[in-house]
Amino acid sequence: MSDLIQAVLDSDERIDMRQFASELHHGEKRYLLRNDILSAFEAYCTNHQKPEQFFRSSLLGRLIYYVQEIILDIESFCVIIRPRIASQEVFRIYREDLTVEPMSTEQLLDLRDRIVNCYHPHEGDVLELDFQPFNDYSPTIRDPKNIGKGVQFLNRYLSSKLLQEPGQWLEALFRFLSIHSHDGMQLLINSRIQNQQQLSGQIKRALTFVGELPEDKPYQDFRFELQVLGLEPGWGNTAHRVRETLEMLDELIDSPDHQGLEAFISRVPMIFKIVLVSPHGWFGQEGVLGRPDTGGQVVYVLDQARSLEKQMQEEIKLTGLDVHPKIVILTRLIPNNDGTRSDQRLEKVYGTENAWILRVPLREFNPKVTQNWISRFEFWPYLETFALDAQKELEAEFHGVPDLIVGNYSDGNLVAFLLARRLKVTQCNIAHALEKSKYLFSNLYWQNLDDQYHFSLQFTADLIAMNAANFIISSTYQEIVGTPDSIGQYESYKSFTMPELYHVVDGIELFSPKFNVVPPGVNENTYFPYTRTEERLPSDRERLEELLFTLEDPVHVYGKLDNPGKRPIFSMARLDRIKNLTGLAECFGRSPELQEQCNLILVAGKLRAEETADQEEASEIRKLYHVIDEYRLHGKIRWLGVRLPKADSGEIYRVIADHQGIFVQPALFEAFGLTILESMITGLPTFATRFGGPLEIIQDRVNGFLINPTNLEETAQKILDFISKCDQNPSYWEEISKRAIERVYTSYTWKIHTTRLLSLAKIYGFWNFVSQEDREDMLRYIELLFYTLFKPRAQRLLEQHMHR
Repeated sequence: MSDLIQAVLDSDERIDMRQFASELHHGEKRYLLRNDILSAFEAYCTNHQKPEQFFRSSLLGRLIYYVQEIILDIESFCVIIRPRIASQEVFRIYREDLTVEPMSTEQLLDLRDRIVNCYHPHEGDVLELDFQPFNDYSPTIRDPKNIGKGVQFLNRYLSSKLLQEPGQWLEALFRFLSIHSHDGMQLLINSRIQNQQQLSGQIKRALTFVGELPEDKPYQDFRFELQVLGLEPGWGNTAHRVRETLEMLDELIDSPDHQGLEAFISRVPMIFKIVLVSPHGWFGQEGVLGRPDTGGQVVYVLDQARSLEKQMQEEIKLTGLDVHPKIVILTRLIPNNDGTRSDQRLEKVYGTENAWILRVPLREFNPKVTQNWISRFEFWPYLETFALDAQKELEAEFHGVPDLIVGNYSDGNLVAFLLARRLKVTQCNIAHALEKSKYLFSNLYWQNLDDQYHFSLQFTADLIAMNAANFIISSTYQEIVGTPDSIGQYESYKSFTMPELYHVVDGIELFSPKFNVVPPGVNENTYFPYTRTEERLPSDRERLEELLFTLEDPVHVYGKLDNPGKRPIFSMARLDRIKNLTGLAECFGRSPELQEQCNLILVAGKLRAEETADQEEASEIRKLYHVIDEYRLHGKIRWLGVRLPKADSGEIYRVIADHQGIFVQPALFEAFGLTILESMITGLPTFATRFGGPLEIIQDRVNGFLINPTNLEETAQKILDFISKCDQNPSYWEEISKRAIERVYTSYTWKIHTTRLLSLAKIYGFWNFVSQEDREDMLRYIELLFYTLFKPRAQRLLEQHMHR
């Protein structure tokens, strides 16, 4: 990229660069992000009457396209360039003579501190966090296109090691197979096989033996013959299945390849007990959705638990074992339950045989706080003791330790780290949403925001958990490293400053094989196409139709529609700033054309600010009333302050589809967007934010529509264009509807998700076993950060809670 800068300086466009930089210096902003930069350059081209192609095709235009940030200093300006995904180059350019010099990460972080008046070199250096030296133990991916395909890369790496160092790695494979047991029962191989040479020989003898048996002969009928050869249960439930598994291992020993390694390890019976950690919010199965901090993550974890149990049952049956898997969802117990079941210690997950919600109470530091719901932003002081208490409860529930711990969100991932470290089991992280990329400049201005959001704790917890995890599941590729136009959520942790607290020089290895894209599914029993009328209950349909369009209930409904027959624009989400329902209402309010043709119907938790303890929700409630009044939307909008049972949440989309409506998801940022899958699978044409996961779910104008929720006029016009096409071609609505349904069924099912998750858990369990010693240095470093950075700050927040 330095070559492109030099090309600009060596050309006639040097004058344009100087002039553009001068105009930026005379503007109000000292710190410009990509959209600011593009807008400013577009204005420059217009004001200076540049040819149309200059904006994109000139040398300067091409350079500007790659610039992510510009920081204006007194005599120079700093440009942060992203020449490709997961890559960054930084240069200082002096205004006087346009001299260019590269900047180190440390220099960039110092400059950012100076921008917010927090640079004090005379007082000494700030703490630097650098994880790069600890990544040397792990192989790294080279091609950015393969980021998020970590297990494929890891399998190739491991199989190449088997070829290059067969003695060492076959010994590791032998030791790995010999450690497996379940409830005191030895699995796979017994003490008759003492080393890898004997293993190879006995596998061949066993293959000769089972090859002579009828394929459907049950394992129990020849179990003892295999035991004499040194083989215990776990190879298969029939002679055919046993032979297949033994052949995989035999081929792996003789001629290893990555596909054979994954296929064999995926058959090893090693996952029987799983913990899914989701501490915050009102975690439950009824009457909780729409409450503060209680939304898509709850749905995700419950559906994941059901599907995991089913998949585990299928896989364990094929191994020949008579074992019943168990899944525990670990969350907190809330004594003041507000009409929910959040005060019940143990609750069975509906539709499962052995999946449970285990609620562990917080220690009573201050009952006024710990007896009640606590915001996810205030939860940090309780996580360590919660993990300690949860460990005892989990060991009692499992009569031992789990085989896999899956964290959810920042708090759950930190608890997963604390548990996995103590129990010595595999840790998986699922971020759902990293707040750092949702709140602009949240790290730079953390000191102004910490009283409300405590980002100093959250971002530290994120660094700890994501580096400690054995593997990380993301819903999309761009969650990790973004798009050519924007950085990813994890990428934002690569380097950043927390002024006067610490500098992150290298926070995460984006090319690590720990990252895997495994999108979630949607519950197909609840969410299914509106056309499947035989599965819909007429009474539910009629009741929800009345609720949506005509029911007069001042307690739960605000607004009466003048013309209920208009095409409905529908949205359903919590009322918080990022979900941006108030932005959708304003978009509707600014467009008389939309108001003429459509009604706006919102399902959004509560109607009254005084009914919520969440400050952000209260603020959004007041803002929504203001928007309704400002744009005189009475008679055109309906706001339902209800929490729908799960069955109703599926049918409500279908009722909107009956009226050929649309679903709009207007979030300022959405990590994935389960409601998008829910609406699409029911057949409802969906308009969703292009900031985040929906970019990978929706193929724009093919099976849905992507919108920029910050551009209200453009969003309104895109909806109007769709409505116009529907008016001109009555089948257009159905075409989009059918393609939306097809998209979900082919790419986003829980069967696909859980099959992949279990395979990943086994592969990374093997990798964790063979690389355990190499990871210890990093884990010690992470513990140091927990006890010296995170814990003291959490203790100070706890002291504040004690005086409430």
